[in-house]
Parts: sequence; structure tokens; C-alpha cells
Amino acid sequence: MAAGIAASEAAQFPADALCITSMDMDAQGVARRADGKVVFVDGALPTEWVSAKTRRKKNNWEQADLLQIHRESSQRVRPGCPHFGLHAGACGGCKMQHMHVSGQIAIKQRVLEDNLWHLGKVVPETVMRPIEGPSWGYRFRARLSVRYVAKKGKVLVGFHERKSRYIADMETCKVLPPHVDALLMPMRELIASMDARETCPQIEVACGDEVTALVLRHLEPLSDADQQRLRDFAAAHNVQWWLQPKGPDTVRLMDEGGTQLSYGLPDFGITMPFKPTDFTQVNPHINRVLVTRALRLLDAKKTERVIDWFCGLGNFTLPIATMAREVLGIEGSDTLVQRSHENYAANNAARPAGQALAATSFVARNLFEMTPDMLVADGQADKWLVDPPREGAFALSKALADIHKARHQVPDAPVLPTSAKEWTPPRRIVYVSCNPATLARDAGLLVHQGGYRCVAAGVVNMFPHTAHVESMAVFEWDGHPPSVKTDAEADLAALAAESENNLMDA
Repeated sequence: MAAGIAASEAAQFPADALCITSMDMDAQGVARRADGKVVFVDGALPTEWVSAKTRRKKNNWEQADLLQIHRESSQRVRPGCPHFGLHAGACGGCKMQHMHVSGQIAIKQRVLEDNLWHLGKVVPETVMRPIEGPSWGYRFRARLSVRYVAKKGKVLVGFHERKSRYIADMETCKVLPPHVDALLMPMRELIASMDARETCPQIEVACGDEVTALVLRHLEPLSDADQQRLRDFAAAHNVQWWLQPKGPDTVRLMDEGGTQLSYGLPDFGITMPFKPTDFTQVNPHINRVLVTRALRLLDAKKTERVIDWFCGLGNFTLPIATMAREVLGIEGSDTLVQRSHENYAANNAARPAGQALAATSFVARNLFEMTPDMLVADGQADKWLVDPPREGAFALSKALADIHKARHQVPDAPVLPTSAKEWTPPRRIVYVSCNPATLARDAGLLVHQGGYRCVAAGVVNMFPHTAHVESMAVFEWDGHPPSVKTDAEADLAALAAESENNLMDA
């Protein structure tokens, strides 16, 4: 029985029943035993009373499998996919199909707020309305594992089983676009017919607005017969084959020509060409809304200079260039910087007369090694857009906070370069995050050490039916003095060290 639950309520259920009070980052129900021990129950939802069987036990917590639901949550729904569930062989691609989408979003909003408070000691002044869109058929990018199972005499194509290294025997996937879902069984038949059926471990899917690309990973050279089979499949199903004999840098279009893979941002008149292995957002419906809202919050003016940190292909940079005076995009990959240059040039050339994009430059730099000196060297900007990977933007946030601390003569603050005397911090930062823990860590630095207020934050439901939490936060500069070093700041530093060791990806 959970601690703190009224005895009259608990009496309705078996003595060993657990009351689920919340969900964790892995979409497991969380309960507490009478002695305070935490129990994580796979498949249980908040407000439910359940019986569960412990499968893993530690001193302070247990993991358990759901056995029976004694009182069901009003948010519990029938999963939309036949391969979802807790049964053996169930697909592990989704974890929350048993919960209504509105409930999923509420859980993700709570995860964001809890992380901001517990890790960063930050409370946003406004909680923004969640960004949401279609909950099925949204996944325009996917990495499908492939395996020929000789004992069964068939090929499996799909995601891995829940908590297993084996590939799920899935015939359909409702989060993939319908036309890709319809390819799962034909892809099985294709691979089964190939000479190389035992040496093709993966097919990566990347859908553009007009083209669907399939990247075939093959460990040995393909025979002429296999290449013809791929061409016949492409013609029959209107797809474009790319081949990957080794690492990602070996990916090439099988046959030159055809329509270029790209997606559009119609609100800004931007078209973004990309290669199937480039990073692009999985959900194009949400990406369009995300870019539009982020730029509305950024509110760049024709008189302002803006820096887009972790700019990638220019997903935010190019739209910003329709609004600002000057834009600088900074990215860690030389290849992506080159591609950003090309995308900018192509879009600028296609603009109507009198609507040219703002002067825009791109720079390659390791953003995980930022220092105050490097930050000042990039010049001041009126506003920033920050869109880091899961590791967050700790070095960038810390460099900004260090400059502020140095100006307030905080002990142990770095000595600033002479050029920093006239440098001013951005008045507004819009931070797009794919990891609420590292967002909270960076928010703690900006708010407690950097002179910023967190004026708004909210979730972005980029991945319905999964536990993945995307979010956005807005910071405004007011220049308040840094707070004295506290245990909270030490916690932020410890969390930063964890993320640098990739523990945040667990």
C-alpha cells in the first residue's frame, strides 16, 4: 500500500496493491510501499491501483511487471497498434499508447516543470500551451532493423522488441506514415529475395515532402541481380534507394537523378534540401509549428543581429533570415555548415524580388568547448536561438554566466578579455530542447548566474506515444546580480559532469 493513501481507499483493494501516483521518464508508473520504498511498475498509469510482480530489487527501489489492474485510470485507452503491449515479442518503439494523448502531454508537461524546479531551481513565469499535432502517421524518419531468421525462413523488418535486442515481428506500424507502413511487408519480401539477405542489417527511412528515401546498410557489395531487385522495388513503390556500404559518410544515392529530398517551411517561404542521414526533425507537422512559434517568441527585428547556436542545416537560421538584419549560424559539423551555406544560397536565389534573406554566415565550432573569450569573439547579438542535442548547451550557458559573474566581481570568475568591455549579452534567448534535464541544468545557470529570467516554458509533443520530451523555454535579460554559490549550483555542476559522460541518454 502506498504511503499517505487513505486507509478507507486502500481497504477496497488487496493488501499488496499499489497506488500509482506518477510516471517516470521511462513511462513507468511510480508507487510507494508503506515503508516508503519506490516501485516502478511497467504499464501502470497514475491514479490506478494495481498488483505487480517484482522483477528487480534494490535497497531503495524495485522494478515490477503489471499483473492486474484493480482500479483503472480514466486516461487508459486501447492501444492503436496490435504490436504494442507488455507481452513477449511486443514492439518497443512506443511506450505510452495505453494512455490518452492528452494525458501523455500532461505527463510530459509535469516532467518539464519538475526538472526545471528540482534540477535548476527555476520556475517559469508562464507555462506555454503545448505544441501538438497528429498522433499517428507522424514519424517521417525511422531506423528499421533487418534480420533474416533462417530457422523461421523469413525476414523481420522493424523496431526492437520491448527490453530486448531481438527485432519485433511487426507487420504494421501506426506511427509511420501510411505509405511507409504499407512498405513493411513488401520490404520483408524484397530482402528475403536478395542474395545479400543475411548481410543487410538496417534500412533507414527518411521522408521529404515529395520523396521517400530508403538507406540500405549492406555489409558486402551487392550483386547486379540485387541492385536490379532494388530498382524494381523503387519503381513499384515510388521510393528512392540510397546505399550505405560502411559508415554514414559512405551513403550515396543508388541512381543519380530524380526529385531532391527536401521539406518545406511554408510560413517563411523556405525549402530545406537534405540527405537521408542528415539530422532533421522526425515529425514535420510539429517542426513547422515549432519553427513558427520559436520565431514568434524570438521576435527578431529588421534592425537586429541574431545568432543561431547548433544551427544544423539551418532549420531555424533561414527562417530567422527572413526577419532579422543579420544572422550567424554556428554548428559543430563542417559538413552541415557547408550544407547550410548551400541551402541559404539556393533559398536566397529563389526569393521574389525585394525579399532577399538577411546577410547570413555559418561557422563550424565545437560548442561543447565554448569559453567567454570565444563568445565575445563571435560578436554581440540582440537575440539568440539555441537548439542543442541531448547533451544541452552547458559550455555556452556557462560562458555567458561567467561573463556576468566577472562583471559583478564574483570570486573565482574568469578574467575577461579587453574586448569584452563593450560586449553585451543577448536580450532574449529562445532555447529549444530535446532533454528536459539538460535544459533545467542550463536554465539554472542562466537564471541564477547569468542575469536572466525564465519568462516562459512549455512542451512540444514531437513524439506522441513515446516518453521522449521536447520543450522550449524563453529567457529575458534583466541583469540581476548572480546568486552566491549554493548546493544547488554544485548540483548543476554534478549534473553537467553526468551529461558529459553520456549518462543523460539513459
